[in-house]
Amino acid sequence: MSDSLALKNPSSGIGARRERCIVIPAIKKNAVIPDQLVKKLAGDILIQRALRTAKAVVAGQDVLVVTDSDEIRLICERAGVGCEYNPAHAIRTLDIVSSLRPVLEHLVEGYERIIIYRAASPLITAPDIEDAYARFVRERSDCLVTVKSLKYRLWKERGATIDALLFNEEEETAYVETKALFMLRADALGRSAADGRRLVTTPYFLHDRGIEISSYLDWWVCEKILQSRHVVFVVAGYPAIGMGHIYRALMLAHEIADHRVTFLCTKQSELAASNIAARDYRTKMQTSDVLAEDVLRLRPDVVVNDILNTETDYIAALKERGVAVVNFEDEGPGAAHADLVVNALYENRVGKNERFLCGYRNFCLRDEFLNARRNEFRPRARRVLITFGGTDASDFTRKTLDAIIPLCRERDIGVTVVAGPGYAHKEALAEHVTELQGRGDTLSFTYATNIMSREMENIDLAVCSAGRTVYELAHMRIPAVVLSHHIREDMHTFARPRNGFVYLGVMGEYRAETVRRAFASLLDGERRAVLYRRLSRFDFSGNKSRVIGNILALLSNREKS
Repeated sequence: MSDSLALKNPSSGIGARRERCIVIPAIKKNAVIPDQLVKKLAGDILIQRALRTAKAVVAGQDVLVVTDSDEIRLICERAGVGCEYNPAHAIRTLDIVSSLRPVLEHLVEGYERIIIYRAASPLITAPDIEDAYARFVRERSDCLVTVKSLKYRLWKERGATIDALLFNEEEETAYVETKALFMLRADALGRSAADGRRLVTTPYFLHDRGIEISSYLDWWVCEKILQSRHVVFVVAGYPAIGMGHIYRALMLAHEIADHRVTFLCTKQSELAASNIAARDYRTKMQTSDVLAEDVLRLRPDVVVNDILNTETDYIAALKERGVAVVNFEDEGPGAAHADLVVNALYENRVGKNERFLCGYRNFCLRDEFLNARRNEFRPRARRVLITFGGTDASDFTRKTLDAIIPLCRERDIGVTVVAGPGYAHKEALAEHVTELQGRGDTLSFTYATNIMSREMENIDLAVCSAGRTVYELAHMRIPAVVLSHHIREDMHTFARPRNGFVYLGVMGEYRAETVRRAFASLLDGERRAVLYRRLSRFDFSGNKSRVIGNILALLSNREKS
């Protein structure tokens, strides 16, 4: 029994054929998972997902579903698409054109080109089909097939040697045809070998989007991908503001494994972009004068801004498009409109608004510190740390080294100097350190380290700026002399005596004697012991998971557009 419900006369009797149609094979008896075509995948029935994709490419009257299922026929009827229903339909060969030939021969009367689209490839989008079709037309092909590449090494059991098994680097690449998409020029359907001309075939790579459901594992993988969201980190990082925003964004991105992540760096943040791209994240640079335009072009579900203060217009533009917004260290007017604001460095901003997470309890500690050996108090200081963040445009690092090295030499105290990737005086400092080492000073210099926790182990006191480093020092129980580069750092009030730090304020002009006196005071074991005890109450180990939980909650509540 056959019941064809559509495309009886697609040319409307005029004689001219329409440009294209989409044929969707939906044969229930060929499914690898029971009822897979009418099961929900990531919230959508599989065949309905395919119909929605097809109707985003062509009109409903130009979609034809070939099925053996009465249930699918009803779905097609309600969706306003054509259906070729016959309980005897089956696909018994890998050559889908042969299996559908009677249907296709009917369609060539009314269409110039036929697109066969498999519902079992749910990751394919309408833009994918349009892109493949544009290439198909542009290259004037007879047919287009989707393919994927596989790299492999053939293994032979007999005669295998240890060298062949372990050290043979020869690889071969095979190109395997998939069943996701197939496009056919109508005039090529009836061509035979006797015509003397081979078909012109265009291969089209769908890459990961070409996954075909042929097992329960494929179903699970597709569902996970379809349920994923797009998280865009908008970040700033350059000498004037330092690299702390980049380090934090990378740390948070590392925790987001089930969703797609893209970084967008502001116009002046070339330093940030190079550091992020080196970690293999998808990285973009701002090109428009209006930041929101670049952000929205990426079609995010959630935007995480780590760019300091934001403006109302920027946040409003994101919210109007249904994007969830998370801001870090935002004291600007845009913060009032964000879904979540995390201001860990601003201790005095704690309020009753649950959208604002303020204070040290929301500082996100990097994983490397979780298993680090936290320092025990030593009455006599043996080693000190000098570090001033990722850029240190004022070169406090070298100035501090020169200020305290005489005291360290007198007391046989070793010095560890750590500079960040944006530090512009690397060569000069390295030469200076070598010179001091030649005089007998116990001194080491590390540049752009990825294991700061190791540098903080076995440290008795530190001199640093008032950024995120003070929280890491607190976790590692290291009293410190702290000075600010600028007014904004002065607002980070955690680095105060009540929490185990000696704070010297903003140093627009470096005051070496002030630093030297403060440092000397910490060499007194009794005073340093008081600060050490105040530090000992801090443990930031669980903070990051709580902050990430709040961000992921926004993701789970966000409907997929």
